[in-house]
Amino acid sequence: MEKKEKNDKSKSILEILPPELIQRILLRVPVRHLARLRCVSKLWCSLISDPNFAEFHFHHSSASTNSCFFIKYSSMVHFVYFDDNDASQKEMCPPFNNEPLPNFAVLGSCRGIIVLHRHPHFFVVWNPLTGFSKRISYSHLLPSRKYHGIRLPSLHGFGYDASQDDYLLLVAWNHWERQYNLDCLSLRTNSWINLDAALSKPLGVFDRFSCGLFLNGAIHWLSFALTTYKDAILIFDMKERTFSMMSAPEQLVMISCNFSGLALLGGCLALYYQNLHSCNTDIWVMKEYKVHSSWNLYQIPCKDFQPLCLSSNGDIIGRGCSWYDKVGYFIYNVREDLLNRFENLCCPNPNRATVTVYTESLLPLPSDVEDKKKEEGNRPSESE
Repeated sequence: MEKKEKNDKSKSILEILPPELIQRILLRVPVRHLARLRCVSKLWCSLISDPNFAEFHFHHSSASTNSCFFIKYSSMVHFVYFDDNDASQKEMCPPFNNEPLPNFAVLGSCRGIIVLHRHPHFFVVWNPLTGFSKRISYSHLLPSRKYHGIRLPSLHGFGYDASQDDYLLLVAWNHWERQYNLDCLSLRTNSWINLDAALSKPLGVFDRFSCGLFLNGAIHWLSFALTTYKDAILIFDMKERTFSMMSAPEQLVMISCNFSGLALLGGCLALYYQNLHSCNTDIWVMKEYKVHSSWNLYQIPCKDFQPLCLSSNGDIIGRGCSWYDKVGYFIYNVREDLLNRFENLCCPNPNRATVTVYTESLLPLPSDVEDKKKEEGNRPSESE
């Protein structure tokens, strides 16, 4: 009996707990810590590196963290993590940063995958948590379309097509005749698709510095100049590869709007702008997607406020500028109408840099998974 107890004590936790229970425990760990836990053992590395585990953790983990990022000094990526009333930050060097005078711009983020524009003619696809990166050239598109002077696409958006398990990067190029040409990059097939035929009429004017907002299988853009509430939001359906329009709230006073944009708050589409009459930021939240009567108004006592996410209590977290011209990150208590500032965080001026919401994940690109399967299939077996 004593010998048995002694042997049990000498066993490691990996021998006592079954893999199924270890997996359930790992699902409760914040995703940013999982990358380090892969070093614990071969079993943990195998469990955490499994694409099915990454997908399940992304959708069902209760240990989620709100975060955002922005490009600092054109060559560094600065991440900020919000945990209700607390926050932290870190810097990372983006991939392919070893060339002279690197110049990066953000094109979008979806499911933990970030797309950067790398001057002159490259896109960089990057998962900061796993370290996976890919450089994609689009220089072959330029000669035939007179884009020689263009550094960034005039319109861009990045999202996920669940029906094909594919990430799509949509770019609209505005050439010298001031007409748009649309191209779509499939990251599953690593191929470009021309979408000019999907446009039933010319595009309006949209903010080239604003990333398209991905929601409900579609990318959304807000008109740069809100002159009317009708057809203010352009929508691209990822599955159908078609465009449609959505109206803004009818109560929105167009002449009072400034610095407008779209955001995702608690899974709902939100439209925000600086109200020049009240010097506040008005945020309209669509509680039910594409139900026009479900728009609800929130007024934030902060100018140039960019809503980023919601806390676990439903408070609105964002980047803004206070009455004393202090730029920073703020949290607005919706119930008590209180605005508090996160201290000691690096925050760019709203007029100089775009802050993009980022959800960390261990998800790989579909093409990366297929490449690994091919490599494993080509390896000789132990019996050979």
